[in-house]
Amino acid sequence: MKLLIVEDEAPTVAFLRRGLTEEGFAVDVAPDAASANEQVAANDYDAILLDVMLPGADGFTLCKRWRQDGVTTPILFLTARDDVADRIQGLDRGGDDYLVKPFAFAELLARVRALLRRPRATTGTPELRVGDVVIDTSRRKVSRGGRSIELTTREYQLLEHLVRNAGKVVSRTALWNHVWESGAEPDSNVVDVYIRYLRNKLGRTPDLIHTVRGGGYVLETEPPTGKTA
Repeated sequence: MKLLIVEDEAPTVAFLRRGLTEEGFAVDVAPDAASANEQVAANDYDAILLDVMLPGADGFTLCKRWRQDGVTTPILFLTARDDVADRIQGLDRGGDDYLVKPFAFAELLARVRALLRRPRATTGTPELRVGDVVIDTSRRKVSRGGRSIELTTREYQLLEHLVRNAGKVVSRTALWNHVWESGAEPDSNVVDVYIRYLRNKLGRTPDLIHTVRGGGYVLETEPPTGKTA
C-alpha cells in the first residue's frame, strides 16, 4: 500500500513517515500544494493524508480540484482546524475523513485502514481470495490452503497488489512504483528477487505467480498465454 502525506511541518512528517513505514506502507511526502499536485498526477496512491494549511494552496482547494479531475483516492484531512464549519467544508469538498491535530497514531492508523477497506465494504469482509490464497488485510495475514505464511513487509505488499489485480498483467515498473517510495532508484532485478521469494513461500504446487514475456507478472490459478519460466 502506498500513501501520500501532504504536510509542511517537518516534525509531523517525520512522525508520520516513521510510524507508517513501520506498519508496512510505502510513503511519499509533498510539503506544498505544487509538489502535491505533481505527486498525485504521477503516482497511484491508496490514500492521501492531507493537511489544510499549506504553502501554495489550502488542502480544501486541493481536494476539490482533485475530485473535479476525477481522482478517487481516499483523502484523510489532518489539521489543527477543529471548528465544525471546517470539518463540514473538508467533507463537502470531497474528503473522506477528518482528524484533528494533535492525534494518537493508533487512531490515525485505524482511520487509514478503515479508508482502505471502503472499496470492499460491500463484501462485508476485509479478506481477499484468489484460489486457495487468503489475505486478511486488517491483520496483514496470509494463508494458502489453510497454511499460515510469514511474509516480510515488501513481500506482503507485492502479494496484496498482485491479488488486487488478479488476472491482470502487472509490469515490473508498476510493482516497483506501488511498493517502493517514489524517487528511489530502482534496482535492476529487485522485483524479480522478491517475486522469487514470494513463489517459494507460497509454494509451487501449483505456482500462482506467472511471468509474462515482455509484460511482467500475473497472479491467477491458470497459466496465461505467453507465460515463461
